[in-house]
Amino acid sequence: MDEIVKKNVLPEEPWRIFRIMSEFVDGFESLSQVGPAVSIFGSARLMKRSDKGYRLAEEIAFRLANKGLAIITGGGPGIMEAANRGAKRAGGKSIGLNIEIPTEQKPNRYITTLLEFRYFFTRKVMFVKYASAFIILPGGFGTLDEFFEAVTLIQTGRSEAFPVILVGKKYWQGMVKWLNSTVLREGCVQARDLNLFSVVDTADEVMAIIDRSPLIKREMEKS
Repeated sequence: MDEIVKKNVLPEEPWRIFRIMSEFVDGFESLSQVGPAVSIFGSARLMKRSDKGYRLAEEIAFRLANKGLAIITGGGPGIMEAANRGAKRAGGKSIGLNIEIPTEQKPNRYITTLLEFRYFFTRKVMFVKYASAFIILPGGFGTLDEFFEAVTLIQTGRSEAFPVILVGKKYWQGMVKWLNSTVLREGCVQARDLNLFSVVDTADEVMAIIDRSPLIKREMEKS
């Protein structure tokens, strides 16, 4: 058995452990002092300032940064750029956690603190560990991954409850309907699980949820 295991271990795999460790260490050192923060997610493909999602992400980030909250994004273009842009415009902390992928996602120019990641899972830890809320605008698989990661951690008690806010009722209504009509009906989730997130349309609604959050109030008092 030992021989089989040894034959399946590639020479570079032990070194991968050190790369993973270094990403955790760099992330913990860089983000441990940012204070209360909010992670904002959304599509990299909504790149025009005329896009409704882009404008809304920028406005939300601007208002959050004005409250003293740091903004964390995936560091790329589109909704991520808009959020970093809003944070920087407000003079706040604008953080980008960029991922190295074959299509080469370049960091946007509105980031004031940039971290580069090779591994998605280490990057996801940073989003959750250092944010007191998730704000999720229209996006694709990566955005959905972050949403379901957040609600799973809260549902299973592995994370303290924090605001998870879907922005754009028209965009998210199909998924929410499916969760209610199929996932809930089949008994795969409980009714209370569907209260782990909110669905809103406006920056005002986002700010109202943020202002009511006991976790964010506590984090703001500590900073």
